[in-house]
Amino acid sequence: MSYLVLARKWRPQQFTDITGQSHVTRTLTNAIEQDRVHHAFLFCGARGVGKTTAARVLARALNCERSEAPTTTPCGECSSCKETAAGTALDVFEIDGASNRGINEIRELRDGIAYAPQRDRYKVYIIDEVHMLTTEAFNALLKTLEEPPAHVKFIFATTEPHKIPVTILSRCQRFDFKRIPLEIMMGRLKEILAAEKVAIADGGLRLVARESEGSMRDALSLLDRIISFCGAEASYDQVAEVLGVADRAWLARVITAVTEHDAPAALAVVAEAVSFGIDLRQFVGDLVHYVRDIIVLQVAGEQGGLTDLSAEETKSLLELGQGQQPETLQRVVQVLVQTAERLVYANFPRLEVEMAVIRLCRMRSLVPVGQLVDRLQSIEAHLTAGAPLPPSRPLDEALVNAPKA
Repeated sequence: MSYLVLARKWRPQQFTDITGQSHVTRTLTNAIEQDRVHHAFLFCGARGVGKTTAARVLARALNCERSEAPTTTPCGECSSCKETAAGTALDVFEIDGASNRGINEIRELRDGIAYAPQRDRYKVYIIDEVHMLTTEAFNALLKTLEEPPAHVKFIFATTEPHKIPVTILSRCQRFDFKRIPLEIMMGRLKEILAAEKVAIADGGLRLVARESEGSMRDALSLLDRIISFCGAEASYDQVAEVLGVADRAWLARVITAVTEHDAPAALAVVAEAVSFGIDLRQFVGDLVHYVRDIIVLQVAGEQGGLTDLSAEETKSLLELGQGQQPETLQRVVQVLVQTAERLVYANFPRLEVEMAVIRLCRMRSLVPVGQLVDRLQSIEAHLTAGAPLPPSRPLDEALVNAPKA
């Protein structure tokens, strides 16, 4: 038997297995228990957060043969459950909205809706990436979507709900799937790795969860790559190497060099990253997120879960940000973001990054406007009174040496 990727092998089969979407699963299970299942659903959210999976589980719950009515716990053993999970059920139609987007395809779908299910309790139409349908196709679906036969259920999935006409939105029960929080994702990944008998260091697993950006499918795909490269055991450094992510120590060294205005040290880090084959756009992106975390910790502290950092990383970034003005760090972020944008089309990416870190190292702190106003008022008062100006202060030197606009 051919290898089954982790994302398919561990696809949830019950509502309780769906990770990080309790607000959706609870509503759906309550609707089934109360016999208040809507005829049309719209599942919205980023990639890999469980939209199509939830649609399949709902289809199984509606058609499970072991139950006399829709159930919140489909058996997973009857023909309907097995075929729905495999995508081969007679009365569950999974349609790709991107390749079946025209009015003719929707007319064929509408004509088939009138016929009763061949075997199951309901005909379930799952249309993925529904926002790709044409305006004419949406219009052809309107009346049927508003008053479908009792034996038909629609489940639409999309990553871009703003592209769907309001006339369609108003006829659907909408569910917004959230990106899966890092800690919840790490807990689920640990369960999967334990079942697969694979050991990955916590730091490496956190890196996987962070790089997946809340997408469980992306996280499992990254795990496939790591296991293929490292086998049954992987350290943080190995995970970072596989993912092509800059080591946190490199990021810390760059920011330290920037705060100490040490351009040679910053350039040495860039040279190391290049020698290790790190993608420089990824490197700059990691720097953006790194400085962002420093600013957020400065402004909001450790509360609120605004960063996906371990206790050790949080402590390190707090120490690194001491004595740095948030406004100065914001300028650092602006330069890095502009550099990342230029790297998309750059013919000399290393040169772009090197010039960026040199600019950052030569950047001086801004003087707060309030201090400037106070100092000018003090000077004005002395001149009005005919008194000599007070001796020079560090602020005056900063004004003299401040970079010209």
